[in-house]
Amino acid sequence: REIAIPILGGHERIHLIEPLDYQPFANLMNMAYLVLTDSGGIQEEAPALGKPVLVLRTETERPEAVSAGTVKMAGVEEQAIFEIAMGLLQDQEAYKRMSRAVNPYGDGKASGRILDAILERFKN
Repeated sequence: REIAIPILGGHERIHLIEPLDYQPFANLMNMAYLVLTDSGGIQEEAPALGKPVLVLRTETERPEAVSAGTVKMAGVEEQAIFEIAMGLLQDQEAYKRMSRAVNPYGDGKASGRILDAILERFKN
């Protein structure tokens, strides 16, 4: 936070906030156009919402997301992050490719399939 506040604190469309509980965070992520993160978990969750993800690291433990096209490694250099983010903000086709890429972590319908299997198992 000490680094981010002087750089990003005055921008109208950037909100620096305290950590949130999961549901409010998921709601904010769903309203975002683009997600920038260094978190491994968010690399899995944002694609389920159709949000392109830029990973602000040099490595990821989620290479399947990069291969699927839902995540791009942006690195840690300011200029590279800026250029990649601006590319997605300005190039609708590139944005659509990422936001519509097949989610490597599933289709979001697992709970329904689990419920169906349980109901089928306990029928009569």
